[in-house]
This record gives sequence, structure tokens and C-alpha cells, in this order.
Amino acid sequence: MSTPTSEPLSPVHVVGAGPGGLAVAAALKQRGIRAVVVDKAGDVGASWRGHYDRLHLHTTRRWSSLPGMPIPRSAGRWVARDDFVRYLERYAIHHQLDLAAGVEVSRVERDDSASPGGWTLLANGGRKLRASAVVLATGYNHTPFVPSWPGREGFTGELLHAHAYRNPAPYAGKDVLVVGVGNTGAEIAADLAGEGGAGRVRLAVRTPPHILRRSTLGWPSQASGVLVRRLPAGLVDRMARPVARLLPDLARYGLPRPATGLYTRARAGAIPVQDVGLIRAVRKRKVAVTRAVTAFDGERVLLADGTAITPEVVIAATGYRRGLEPLIGHLGLLDGAGKPVVHGKETHPTAPDLYFTGFTNPISGMIRELARDAPRIAAAIARARRG
Repeated sequence: MSTPTSEPLSPVHVVGAGPGGLAVAAALKQRGIRAVVVDKAGDVGASWRGHYDRLHLHTTRRWSSLPGMPIPRSAGRWVARDDFVRYLERYAIHHQLDLAAGVEVSRVERDDSASPGGWTLLANGGRKLRASAVVLATGYNHTPFVPSWPGREGFTGELLHAHAYRNPAPYAGKDVLVVGVGNTGAEIAADLAGEGGAGRVRLAVRTPPHILRRSTLGWPSQASGVLVRRLPAGLVDRMARPVARLLPDLARYGLPRPATGLYTRARAGAIPVQDVGLIRAVRKRKVAVTRAVTAFDGERVLLADGTAITPEVVIAATGYRRGLEPLIGHLGLLDGAGKPVVHGKETHPTAPDLYFTGFTNPISGMIRELARDAPRIAAAIARARRG
């Protein structure tokens, strides 16, 4: 008489081959748990490959490395885009990760028909992937967002989202308006204002940002973010005021210091701008600050102060959405902003074995935190399997 054998567990499926997904897959492999990384692109780090040419990480090399393999010292302290992409490629090879490229997951469904239960991932080509657990790592900056400004569709100039910007060469000599003064908008404006760039650069600002030096006397601003991340917001706001005064007051140029404290703003999602040339460009009047965009009217862009300008190009550095609604919107796990209500090693009671990583933007650095999340998620999956 034969002894029944239990059905082997399906692999863990990690959706997204960026740093968060690769880190979780490596941590799972270290624990002897099979993980398959699926991504709609043809290789790892697709979103990083699409960033603008001059991009460098605003976090240090040390705190941008993933578990089990440091970024090489040759990449420098502030790692360039291409060096980071090469690092992700080597990371996947070093850990011998199982990558299913070109697989686009459209929906994640609970599968209670099998024993033990699990998940089914619906993907392109009619695929139905069985997973014992799922880790969603599709990224904080997933779906480009452009506000639905009145008259936008009738704008006679060129309108593009910042994700399509690569370098200033196509805009040489042109009148360009950059909308949005987060890190991306600030860096693109400074890039356009450089030699061989746009003929005129304006930066539309709705709410003035907190601006910090990337490092001061060798001390990176990220290190301060790591130290204060668990302190009360009001205390950190007061501590940050003397630091802000080390930088020039740009109020006369249209960028006054914010009234709301630095950490209060950061907790609401407005991470401080790391200065990589914006301050100098504004002070030299190579970048002119304007009020926020309210509407378009043919060739004109209407501003919040009632004036109108006629740029040839508008670059919308207006952020991204998480894009999780098609995947898991039916599961009731998203808040009003489309972000998961649980994160890291925690799971929701109605969706066990479904994990999220990389959907926060902490002041201590996103890559640092998702690198710390990876072994915790792997440990939680291992515990669930033992249970």
C-alpha cells in the first residue's frame, strides 16, 4: 500500500524585476525557497533604464546596495544610472535568480481550489501561473501621471511626461517649461539650463519644496534621514531649520522657504529636493520660477497668478501612480491613493501570502528600506510555510 505524498508547493512569484523584486528573490533563495521573478520587460531594471541620462542616485552607494552583494566602489559614492543598471544585471546573475522576462501579469486572484491554497496570476499569452505566495514589487514610480488640465488636449506645443525625457539635446534653443519641482523636475530643469540646453527654461511651482545639499562636509543628507526617521515630526522639523539656513534664500527668485516643516512634508509624501544644480541655475537666472499651471489655451499655458506664457515644450514632472488597481483592486487592499494598506513583511488578514515592497518613499531612502524589507519578507514566507 502506497503512502500518500503531499503536493509540492508552487513557487513564490515575485512581480517586478527592479531592485525590490530582485532583493526578495535572492533572500528567498538563500532560505531554499524557489522564487520566480516575472517582469513584462525583457531584462531586469526596466524602469531604471528609462530614466534621464544624467541621473545619479540621491542615496549613497553603501545604502543603495542590495543584500548579498555590494555595489562596487568603482561606481563612486553617487551611483550613475547606467552603473546601477549594470549592478542589477550582475546581482541577478550572481544569485542565479529565475527570471521570466516578457511576462506581464494583469491580475492576481486568490485560489482556494487547491490544497494548500495559493494564488493564480493571470498573464499575457493566456498564462495562469500558480503561486504559493506573491510579492508585488512593481515599483513606486510605475504609471506616469499627467494632470487633466483644462485645454490640455488642444495645446499646440509639445507636451510630454518627464519619464520620456532623456537629455537636453532635442530641446536646444527652445522655450521649455518644466512643471513640478520634485527631485525629477528640479534635475531636469538644471539639465536643460546647462550648456547646449534650452534657450529658455522656466519651472512651474505649486508648493515651494524643501531643498537640501546632497551632502555637507562629507555628511550625506540621507544619513540624517536614517537617524531621524523614527523621531516625532515636529522635533525633526525644528532640527531641520538651521540646516535650511545654510542654503541661499531663494524667495526673491520665486522659491521661498516652505512654511510647513521638512519632516511633516516628507511624511505627507513630499521628499526634500536634493540640490544637484537647481540653486545655482536659479540664482544665475538660467531657470525662472513661475506659478503653477492651471490650464492650456491653444499655444498658451495659463498660470495661477493670472498670467499666460507660450512655451514650445512642456515637460510634466508631475509624478507617478502605483498602477496596482488592475492587479489587485478587487481585493480591497488599496487606500484612497492607490497604495497598499500593508507593506513589507505584514500581510492583510483577507490576503495571506500576498506581500508588497517598494511602495513607500521614506526620507531614509527607498532602496535602503526595500533592501531591509527583503530578508524580512523572506522570513515571513518561510514561517508561513512551516505553519
